Amino acid sequence: MPTGERRRRTTRTTRTTRTVVALALVAGTAACAPLGQAAHQDAEAGMPAHLRPPAPTPTTGPVTTSPYASMWLWENPVHLTTDARGRGYAEADADVVARFAAAQGLTTVHVATPWASDTGEVADWVDATTGALHHEGIRVSVLGGDEMWLTDPSLGATWTQDALRARNVDRVQLSLEPWAQPLWHTDLPRAVAQWEAAMDAVEAELPEGVTLGIDAPYWLASTPAGPHRTLFDSVLARADHVAIVAFRDVAEGDDGILALSADARRQAGDAGVTYTVALETDSPRVTGGAEYTFFDDGAAVLDEQARIVDDALRDDEHYLGVAVERFRTWRDLVDPPAQRYVG
Repeated sequence: MPTGERRRRTTRTTRTTRTVVALALVAGTAACAPLGQAAHQDAEAGMPAHLRPPAPTPTTGPVTTSPYASMWLWENPVHLTTDARGRGYAEADADVVARFAAAQGLTTVHVATPWASDTGEVADWVDATTGALHHEGIRVSVLGGDEMWLTDPSLGATWTQDALRARNVDRVQLSLEPWAQPLWHTDLPRAVAQWEAAMDAVEAELPEGVTLGIDAPYWLASTPAGPHRTLFDSVLARADHVAIVAFRDVAEGDDGILALSADARRQAGDAGVTYTVALETDSPRVTGGAEYTFFDDGAAVLDEQARIVDDALRDDEHYLGVAVERFRTWRDLVDPPAQRYVG
């Protein structure tokens, strides 16, 4: 039995209720009910205050169900002139991120965590963001994945050690894309073996109570990898949670989000792996076409289609909600920059 399968039997979580405190959260006057951090209780006593999860806070104000569960946060506010790992996006300030995530009813944010993330200004930002999100009762995933890990899995192991060192996070989220490498198209068995080795190296570094999430495109579930196997099985054998990437801007129809993700959702359920369904908000230039993103559709259409997905899947015990790629472009849809600074 693979290591990931053994660990998953003790760390599997079921779907959680996703709520958002409507206007009060946007104004910062209330917070979502925090999620438990029982796995870390023994270590929390000696932690700095900004690293500890919050004590339970009563929720006040009107509560509505949100279709959203998680988002990817690739940006950070650290300037390139002071740290080469910086992205210079000032609005990725920890408190801004936390307020936005809470307003959208998220339960998890995947925080991009670069190399050697336990040192320098980037470390300070990751710590502050972790603390701000936990204060809102939102789980934190350290997010990473580099093509170099495919040929040297020890690099992924080192990244994981640094990302988790003295940092109270809930999950590691892997965003590896071996299908973007030439080897995938010339020697698929070797490419898959490298991919699996990289995932295994990261999984082996996870302490008790920290789960493993993996990004996976829907088409892995329909690509054979041997008798009675698909490429998606490589993910399901290791992941506690999977983000099923189904980038389209319509929920229904033969080429819609629900239809495309169907095989992956079924296989995840059969394996007992919880999942989100991931939607895109980045520009068509980045995604390869307007049909793959809500960038040019607007926040109302994103909400409408996310709600259709959520309504269709809410009775599936393995479904956690809709995930959104990515913070910067999603925030611009919800609160366009031209309006954000008026007045």
